[in-house]
This record gives sequence, C-alpha cells and structure tokens, in this order.
Amino acid sequence: MMIDKTYDFAFIEQKSVEKWNSVDAFRIDVAPKLGSGVFCIAMPPPNVTGSLHMGHAFNTTIQDIMIRFERMRGKNVLWQPGTDHAGIATQITVESRLFAQSSLTREDIGRDAFIEKVWEWKKESGGSILSQLKRLGASCDWSRERFTMDEGMSNAVRNAFVVLYKDGLIYRDKRIVNWDPSLKTSVSDLEVIQKEVDGNLWYVRYPLVEGVTYRHPIKFDDDAKPIDWEVRDYIIVSTTRPETMFGDVAIAVHPDDYRYKELIGKYATLPIVGRLIPIVSDVYPDPEFGDGAVKVTPAHDFNDFEIAKRHGLGFINILTPEAKIFLSENESFLENIVLSDEARNIFSEFEGLDCFAARSKIVSLLEKSNLLDKTDSYRHIVPHCERSGVTIEPCITEQWYLDAKVLAESAIRSAKNGCLSFIPQSWDKSYYEWLENIQPWCISRQIWWGHQIPVWYSPDGKLFVENTEDAALRSAIDYYLSQDNDMTVKVRKMIKDGNISDLLKRDEDVLDTWFSSALWPFASLGWPEQTAELKTYYPTSVLVTGFDILFFWVARMMMMGLYFMKDAEGKGIEPFHIVYMHALVRDKNGQKMSKSKGNVVDPIDVIDQYGADALRFYFSIMAVQGRDINLDLERIAGYRNFITKFWNAIRFSKMKNARHSVSFVPQDVKWIVNKWIIKRLATVINDVTVGMENHRFNDVSAVLYRFVWDELCDWYVEFIKSILNQKDSELVSETLSCFSYVLYNVCKLLHPIIPFVTEDLYSHVSPQDDMDKQGLLCHAQWPSLIIDDSESIEEVNWIIDLISKVRSIRTEMNVPLKAVVPLVFANIDAHVRKRLECHKCIIDRLSSGNIIFADCPPDRSIQIILDGMVLFLAIGDFVDFVKERSRLKKSLEKVLDELSSIKKKLENNQFVEKAPPSILQAEKERFSKVEKKRISLENSLERIRML
Repeated sequence: MMIDKTYDFAFIEQKSVEKWNSVDAFRIDVAPKLGSGVFCIAMPPPNVTGSLHMGHAFNTTIQDIMIRFERMRGKNVLWQPGTDHAGIATQITVESRLFAQSSLTREDIGRDAFIEKVWEWKKESGGSILSQLKRLGASCDWSRERFTMDEGMSNAVRNAFVVLYKDGLIYRDKRIVNWDPSLKTSVSDLEVIQKEVDGNLWYVRYPLVEGVTYRHPIKFDDDAKPIDWEVRDYIIVSTTRPETMFGDVAIAVHPDDYRYKELIGKYATLPIVGRLIPIVSDVYPDPEFGDGAVKVTPAHDFNDFEIAKRHGLGFINILTPEAKIFLSENESFLENIVLSDEARNIFSEFEGLDCFAARSKIVSLLEKSNLLDKTDSYRHIVPHCERSGVTIEPCITEQWYLDAKVLAESAIRSAKNGCLSFIPQSWDKSYYEWLENIQPWCISRQIWWGHQIPVWYSPDGKLFVENTEDAALRSAIDYYLSQDNDMTVKVRKMIKDGNISDLLKRDEDVLDTWFSSALWPFASLGWPEQTAELKTYYPTSVLVTGFDILFFWVARMMMMGLYFMKDAEGKGIEPFHIVYMHALVRDKNGQKMSKSKGNVVDPIDVIDQYGADALRFYFSIMAVQGRDINLDLERIAGYRNFITKFWNAIRFSKMKNARHSVSFVPQDVKWIVNKWIIKRLATVINDVTVGMENHRFNDVSAVLYRFVWDELCDWYVEFIKSILNQKDSELVSETLSCFSYVLYNVCKLLHPIIPFVTEDLYSHVSPQDDMDKQGLLCHAQWPSLIIDDSESIEEVNWIIDLISKVRSIRTEMNVPLKAVVPLVFANIDAHVRKRLECHKCIIDRLSSGNIIFADCPPDRSIQIILDGMVLFLAIGDFVDFVKERSRLKKSLEKVLDELSSIKKKLENNQFVEKAPPSILQAEKERFSKVEKKRISLENSLERIRML
C-alpha cells in the first residue's frame, strides 16, 4: 500500500486513535510486558471544570513520552488518569449555571438538591478536559479513570481524616485565614492572586496616654543625622487599611528604631474607639516605611497575627463573613471601651458597611478630629481570590487544622536520605525551606461541594469522628449509655421512641480539595483496601508537575504517603522517588499567559493548525530543565515540516520497494555508506535511550532532529539515489534493506515524542515477514544496536565535508546552479584517489561537479583544504569576477550598516534594561547571524582578490 503524497496530520491522528482504541492498546492487561520492572505515573488530576491550557499540554506531553518509552521497554506500565472535583471552582460554575437557568441560588434549593445539580453537571460536562488530553495523545489506561469524589476516593478521604484525627493530628483552632467574602469560605494560598493597585497610605496620629511626650526628629543633615526635633504627644502610624483600626490591639516599632525606644511599653489611645493599646517592640516593622510604626490588627493581617502571638496579644474580629463591619454587638470589640452615647452613635454608623465605605467614613472622621497627619498616594499589592475575583479579607475564624509540622519531619528526612530527588535539583531547597517552616494546614472550607467532614456533633457539643454516620451514631450511643447524666436519659428515650437517628448533626464544612489530592498516588490505586494494583504500582516511579504546586500538592503527597503507606517493618513508603518539575509556558514575548492580558494560546487551536505531533515535538525539544518556554508558533510549524520530511523519506522508500526482513543483520552490511548510517543509528539509539533515562527530552529531540533531517534525509537518502539506479543487484538490495531497517528503528525512537504519525508509518517499514508479530508500534520493543565501526564514520564524514565545502564556495561565489564545475585534485596519494574514485558518482552529483585528477592546479580556481589535501574548484569559466567583486562589496556595505545598527542598540543601556528578554535575545541572535554573513562576504572577496 502506497503512502499518501501529502502528510495530513488530522487524518493520521484519527486513524492512529482508531487503531489504539480498537484493541484498548493502553490497558494494563493488554500491553505486552516483554521485559521486567514496573513503571507508574499518577497523572496530576486536572480540575473537572477545566479546559486544556499550554501548561497541561506540556505536562501531559512529558508524561506521555516517559510512559510510551517505558512501555516499549517492556515494563509493566500504568499511567493512572483522573480528574479533581475542584471544590470552589466547580461550585462557582454550577451556581452560575443554576442562576442563569432558573434565577435561583444554591441557598434557595438547599444543599442536597444543589449537590445533585453538581453531579448532573459533572455527567454532562466534566469529561471535556480528558477528551482534550486524548487529542494530545495521552496513552493512559482510560478504563481506570478516577475522580476525587468517586465512591472509592470518598471512602479513602474519610478514612484518612478519621485516622489523622484519632492520632491527634487534626484539631479545631482559631487562626487567621484567607477569607473570600463573596464565597464566604476560607481559601488556599494557591487560590489567591496578588494584584498591584493604586491606593493611599494614611498617616494617623495615635495620642499617647498619661501625658507621655517624646522628641521626634524633623530635620536631618547630609549624613541623615537628626539636627532638629519636635516634642510630640502622639505616635504616627501609617496604614493602607484604616477601616481595620477598630481591630487594633497594639502599635509595633522596631527595637533598633531610636525614635521610639522610650515609648516601648507605653500606651496610646486608639482613635475614634478610645481603647488603650500598648506600644510593643518587634522586628517586623520597617523603620524606613512610613513613619516606622505600624498598627497591630491580628484578626485581619497575617503579619500582625504573628506579632500578636509573639507578644501574647488578643484578637478582635470586626468583620462579618460577608466582610461587613460588625461592632455594636461584638463582645471582643466592646471589651475595655467606655461606651458613651456618642461612641454608640459613631459605631452604629459603621455597622454593616463594607470595607471600602467604612474606609472612606473613618478617614473623614480622622480628618475632623485632626488625627489624620497626611495622605500619600501609594501603589501596593492587594490579595484577590482567583475564582471569585473579590478582595481577600484575612480573618480569624474557627477551622479544622492538620498538624503538618509532625508529618513534615518524615518528608524532610526522606529527601535528605536520598529517597526523593528533584529535576532540576535546585528545587530541593524550596522543598526543604517550606517544610522546615511549615504552618498548620487549614483543611476546612465553608462550601457545599466537596468531601463533607466526617464529624458529627451531639446536642451537648461532644463530637464523634467516624468513617460513616452509622458508625458515629453507634459510638455516640455507646458513649452516652456508659455515662449517667441528662444526655444518657435523652438517648435512652430517643432509642425507645425510634428517633435516635436524629441525635447527631454533621459538620457542614467540606475538606480542602488539596486534602483529597494529597492521597492521590495511593487512593487512586484502591487504598485503604490492599488491592493488587496498590501492591504492584505503589510507590509510583516519577511525578511530573509544575513548580507552582510544589508546596500545595507535592510536599503534601509526600507527607500523606509516608504516613499511611508502610513497609513490612512499619517504615513509611514515599509515593514517588523522582519529581520532574517542568517549567512555565509563556507567550512569545516571555510574558505569563493570562486572560486579562489577552495572550492565551489554546493548545487545541495549535493542534488544529499544526497537528498534535508538531506541538509535542516542540514541547519535547524545548524541555530544557529549569528554563521557561516562550511559545513560538513558527517553530511549531517548523517541526511539522520536520515530520513531513520524515514522512517523505518513508514514502520514497515505498516508491523504491524498500522492505527489510527479520533476517537482516545490520552488522553484515558492506557498502561504506550503509555501514555509516547503521553506525550512526547505533549511536543515536544509545544517545536517545540515555537521554530518556535521564529525562533530558530536549537532548533526545535534538539528537533525533539532527539525525533525521541532516544525516538520514539530507545525506543518506541523497547518497543512495546514486546507487538505487545501478545494476549491482546485491548492493541495491542491501541498500534498500538497510534504508528500511533504519526507518523502522527511527519510527520506534520517535514514537514516544510523535506517536500519531509514527504509529501510522510503522506498518510501512516493518519487516514484511514479521507483520503479524509486530502489531502496534506502541507495543513494539525498544531498539538496541551495538556497532563497532569508526572507519565508515571517518570516511563518510570526509565525503560530507568535501561536498559541503564545495557547495559553500559555489554559493559564496554565485556560481550558476546548473554549472558542472571541475573538481581538480592535483598530486594526491593513492589512498585518497581510491576513495574519490569509489565515491565519484555521489560526489559529482551532490556537488554539481566533475572530479578530475591532474598534475597541477588550473588557473582561476579556488583552493579548498580538506584534511591536509587541496582541492581546486575551477570556477573561472562560470563567474564574472568584476561583477562578482562589485556585488560582494555592495552586500558587505549593507551588512556592515546592519551590524552597526544592531551594535548601537545592544550598547544602549536603556534598550537593554527595558526590552523584554525575548526581544533582547532575538537582537543578539540577529547580530551573530549578520556577523557570520560579514565573515563569509569578506572571505569571498579575499578569494577573488587572490585569483
């Protein structure tokens, strides 16, 4: 069967998918296991609400390359797929849909009905991202797809919570959290984005009490030493959030700030409120910021929370869950305040205001009270929720926490003992730094969609933590029947009346999405049941992920895996031993892609335009460890051309009826060119295998690109065209078999990177007498070849060098393409002459020349030095040297002008500092390219001068 003339990637992708699907090619019980060993990757589960973005595409490509490589090596391979229930994101999506369809909120329909709506949405739309991953070629065992809210995962999550609680690692506490007033829930740091906004810095006077005054510097000399002071009975505090003053509990100054040393331990009056607050010494305030003193509002600022803990200060929460001011019935706020009628009236005016309205009002009051010293314009960072878009309010709330510090110890120890390594290695520093300074993990969320916390409360406030409601009820009954109190009487009566099921009320909070994700490597394999898959595939082999979730996911999976998975001796088992941290995919200018910037490129659009294989090859060759990728569509188009070139090589082989046999022995080839390509293939197989093993996919792709484009297509195919029309049937047969053998193995080498096209081409180059055994390329055995032959490499490289230099001179000297130029060899030794005679037909055809042996060099010829031998290129009859000299001079003038322009730009400090890195790099590359052109033109002029 002939190969189509045109490489139609869309048709090929569909055709290859049909082949794979027809036999469930990627099921763990279908793929042949020709070797030994196990290889497993747990796919980072994308959000069920998500659609494929470039980060997903890059991540998936790297994983699939690993999986396909190890599958072809005969290992027992599992790539565990699945999606994450994405609590907040999914709830927002379904809430928006509900309101759009019925003008109802989730509160209108109730929790149970809303959860049903979410499951309906998941069934209809939740699989779109997995379909997109399949378009990219992801070769997962899709029959094993998991969902972090499926029945098995839910059981695993409840089980983990119960164990951790009963082991004393989960507890309730009041701490400061990121609070979203729109969603009315705590959110993780990953869901918080920092936006730079224009605001103000207000300088507020806090009056000192008991007649305390101090001298404050107001004038300084050239060395910044104070030379004039004023006496103040107030301390100035600078703040960007005056509305939170109601929650102030102290003023902090730096211990080394000489201005305030005598005030440490004194008290000031909180403006508007009248509460006395201490002035404390703490290392947090920056003496250079504002006036050096900061207000301490621990219920609404993370840094202030830490200051309060260090100094034993209290907390005053002045906001409702909707971020409205709450004062009038706020016991913690009203404590230690003299409540006059005037104060009550003032506080009532703030009641229920949002933060921005309260800010405006309190600034106005401060101005009227002469307590606002000044106001500066100030651009600063304000946290916003990535999901809802609203401003995050740090708030003290009561939440469920996991004592992560205890779990972190084993995760640190494991990495330091060499049981966990990072690629690139530099990421281990970030890993250690975060774990060594880890804080309690807030694991509860105040939303409805997610794993509801398995905690039940009795009327007297006692809680029962069990895997199921029935188990919690049994525990409660057993507990109260063992007591002798009012609850014992009540429980007995409820049992008698048949309504004991009403005894307990479940905690309404759900767990942080990252809690279930932290269990993914083992829960997705069936834990807590001891399944065959868990025993076979845990620990997984490698984790491929982005650096942005190193702390939120990678470190937490390590902690959970080591805690729950134990070996026979009770030692924790790491969920993976290698973490491949891939870089970020940016836009062409090096900017991070975002919808707000309008620079997002959809990978599906790229696949539609260039093909999945071209995009995959681009990601692979750009996967330099530790370096971000600037998306370049022109390069992707170039890799589509690369695939087309390989396609055409195989098409050419089919036109020549090339087909090797299983009996073909590469070590037995005789023609030097065939020996050369076989030796080069052996080297490439080794380089690619080593590169794959070391996860250096950019090196692998670069090796394959150079071999296929340069050596195989540009040289070998052109070499053999001179042979295939000869009458030497033995040589022709050997060459066709060799050609097909090389293509067959290159298909295998390329398959992990560009699986669609190679799967289709594989049948065209497989041994004709072994087709039934070969089957699918994705199941084929990884190639191995050892050849010891340096002689062929040296000889063919010599031929290539000779032809390349002749071609280069012809181009430089503007020799007409069709001109057959004499290649004159004078006074050469017998060995060289024999080599030239042996390869004359190849050299003549590919250099558009004619080898001539002579006793002396011809006139008006250009010398080419090759390994100490001199070749004379007789171009005198083909070039008008006067015109050529003039042409070269004009070209050189243009090139020098261009070089001067680029040089000025690169020497301009303003340009170098302000230009995007990609633009700067492009200018440097342009300079290098033009400089090479200058050298070439000057060499050509020098050659003409010497004629």
